[in-house]
Amino acid sequence: MTINKKGVIKILVVNGPNLNLLGEREPEIYGHDTLSDVNLWIAEHEVSQSHQLHFFQSNHEGQIIDYLHAHRKSANGVVINPGGLTHYSIALRDAIAGCQVPTVEVHISDIHAREEFRQISMVKDVCIAQISGHGKQGYVEAIELLVNYSQQPTQ
Repeated sequence: MTINKKGVIKILVVNGPNLNLLGEREPEIYGHDTLSDVNLWIAEHEVSQSHQLHFFQSNHEGQIIDYLHAHRKSANGVVINPGGLTHYSIALRDAIAGCQVPTVEVHISDIHAREEFRQISMVKDVCIAQISGHGKQGYVEAIELLVNYSQQPTQ
């Protein structure tokens, strides 16, 4: 992991399918904030101020994979909410594993308290952590985790 002299790390915040509909789609589950509201809130959070955050959202699996591949050598960490890709995308799992960038899986809702199919994560095992059910705060927790992870001595 490359960290510049000031300790700034580059973190990709990636959101998958249907997260562009936050604030409209099932607000009783996902809340009333739009994705733009959430991204702005994350960017303005204290932990984000001293690091480079790059936000990306796509409804297309291949675009997400291409984005991860394109930034794999410059990013120090990834926060990813894979949306529905969580439950079936072996290709996304392989991309996360292949990029070898510390990644934290985030879900706004508690996927473990929802339908049985939503409780399965194909990407969990190739991530350093999974945060589920903490709303938008989960993104900040993931950034904090990546910052702390980046400060651990390498072996």
